[in-house]
Amino acid sequence: MKLLNRSALSVRPTQPFVDWINALEPTMGDDDLTLDDVERESTVYLIPEMDTPEALEAFVRERYSEILETELRAWEEDERQWPETLDWSLFQTFLRIEHSYLAIDLDDDTALEISDVDDALLLDNELD
Repeated sequence: MKLLNRSALSVRPTQPFVDWINALEPTMGDDDLTLDDVERESTVYLIPEMDTPEALEAFVRERYSEILETELRAWEEDERQWPETLDWSLFQTFLRIEHSYLAIDLDDDTALEISDVDDALLLDNELD
């Protein structure tokens, strides 16, 4: 086990986010995604160590736009299909966050790798 010098931020969808996803390609009832379906695709972001709620809120408010755009792009690459206003209010409506103070790597066999996030990387991971 390795203790990472990071905290973690789990970003979870809300029902309004799922409703937006389902509106992208309207289907007939049973084919709609549910909140449980979308939560299985939730993202964990490693962030600087945060030891106070105030520091965490300041960090999230500073980076919310980046996080929101990443979450939207995971479901729809065409930005013209995104909500018109990408603001703090939409972030709070579409996503909820859970903070973990510690991040521990349980994989003793594989070294951590660092890659820049781009659309091709996200698409490759979806196929796995």
